Amino acid sequence: MGKQTWPFSSIIIATANKHKHKQFVDLFSPFGLQVKGLHDLNGVPEIIEDQPTFEGNAAKKAEIISDWLGGPVISDDSGVVVPDLGGEPGVYSARYAGVDATDEANNEKLLQEINHLELHHPPAYYVCVMAVAIPNQPTQFFRGECHGKIITTPLGENGFGYDPIFYLPNEKMTMAQLPSERKYEISHRAIATQKLVNWLKTTYSF
Repeated sequence: MGKQTWPFSSIIIATANKHKHKQFVDLFSPFGLQVKGLHDLNGVPEIIEDQPTFEGNAAKKAEIISDWLGGPVISDDSGVVVPDLGGEPGVYSARYAGVDATDEANNEKLLQEINHLELHHPPAYYVCVMAVAIPNQPTQFFRGECHGKIITTPLGENGFGYDPIFYLPNEKMTMAQLPSERKYEISHRAIATQKLVNWLKTTYSF
């Protein structure tokens, strides 16, 4: 079966986070597609991320906005999983310290939980699940993981979220210390995105 022709001139990234939007713009540049974020749109329907899995939250966002726009939407749900904390913060990573919590507050709460259990640099992994919703087609999922451990002293400024306390032993630095070029190669989001890109390349002609 041959490739389908991609019928859309742009693609929506269902995030208002400008850091994520920039990453997608860079990663999708080979396709010649205009990449828009939610900050480029007006009247976006409110979406409550209340699903128990990364897949569920990613699909909910992508499908609701795709239905609203009548076009292709990519959404991701991502977070940090610490197995010794029963998988926390997991799907609650962005609001671990409460609704509208800052990155610093979320990091502080995670370190408090780790300290409470007297854990020393516990293993952790970042998860990113991307959902691609295209009108009249089944939603596709792409998952990436990046493994490391949590450290108690934040290091680095080239990142957001839990990046300053997420240490990568193989790189000998935190995610927030990694150069952007390297992050685009090994991060959970980069891995999921590469899977998505490979699927687009094998499924569509641009």
